[in-house]
Amino acid sequence: MRLLVLGSSWFLGRAVTETALAAGWEVTTFRRGRPESGDDPHGVTTIRGDYADLDAVARLAAAGPYDAAVDNLAYTPRETLAVARTLEPVTARYVMISTVSVYEGWPIKPLTEDSAVLECEPDAGPNPGYDGDPGPSTYGFGKAGCERAVTVTFGSDRSTILRPGVILGPHEYVGRLPWWLWRMERGGEILAAGSPDRLIQPVDVRDVAEFAVHCAAGRSGVFNVTGTGSTMGAFLSACREATGSDAAITWITDEQWLADQGVRQWTGLPLWRTYPGTWAVDSTRARQAGLVTRPLHHTVADTWEWLTTGKPVEHERAGELGISPDREQAILGVWRAREADRCGGE
Repeated sequence: MRLLVLGSSWFLGRAVTETALAAGWEVTTFRRGRPESGDDPHGVTTIRGDYADLDAVARLAAAGPYDAAVDNLAYTPRETLAVARTLEPVTARYVMISTVSVYEGWPIKPLTEDSAVLECEPDAGPNPGYDGDPGPSTYGFGKAGCERAVTVTFGSDRSTILRPGVILGPHEYVGRLPWWLWRMERGGEILAAGSPDRLIQPVDVRDVAEFAVHCAAGRSGVFNVTGTGSTMGAFLSACREATGSDAAITWITDEQWLADQGVRQWTGLPLWRTYPGTWAVDSTRARQAGLVTRPLHHTVADTWEWLTTGKPVEHERAGELGISPDREQAILGVWRAREADRCGGE
């Protein structure tokens, strides 16, 4: 069977390509070929070009037919619409990687695939909609428009929409898990927010890739893709174990106080978000369709091994996360003084 992978060098696209090759697919990849994104995997046919360049996409179509395509590059609806229309005559099935951000209620409300989705036209341009905090984002609006572009072109019987939550694992470029691992490896007193019992549900990139390839073989529908669930405390313990750290974790339970210190949710402390729907995305439908996810501590350990023995490459989004060591220790000092004053006054 022949698979086309649009965007194959970074993180999920890379994992999809490797998974498909291991499963015996004949894989064609489409990528820009930037040097920092690494070499082409052995055994693939690579066509270079930009997603927005219809001449390059036409070359992809000419190299078909394909039994399926997995699109990791769908962000701007009108670009995705053009790509889908060009590939539709030579592609039997189209799998689009979307996001839970397409839901109107994310991250406020618990979500299923039947939850309301943001409204966006399939031919919308860049950055549609608006950004709310919390609430809708231009990223979510754009992905919703891309979903419509795929489904209006391929129909519901030939399209698959995957809506992952937070994806972690080896080759992660956003930096959420790497930030925590490097911070844990440095040791000392570590600031953590909220309760160690807070449930989280990241999903391993390799599990998303395996489900995407599984769907490419003939599974239609819309699927949320999230992990089985762990806790923030178990996650940080796994980071400590993987790095061999002797770090001490201090939980700041007054999260509004922490926010008042200027620590931003989601970015200042990766994975920290207080909104109740953040980690309440139901993926029962995907599990019934074949999604299998590994324990989070396996993801943590494998990512640390990659960071320390592999060849991580810096992505353009690197450096956006976390707080500085000095800022962290200053906040912890103020917190300790606050708690001492509070206890002394009781």
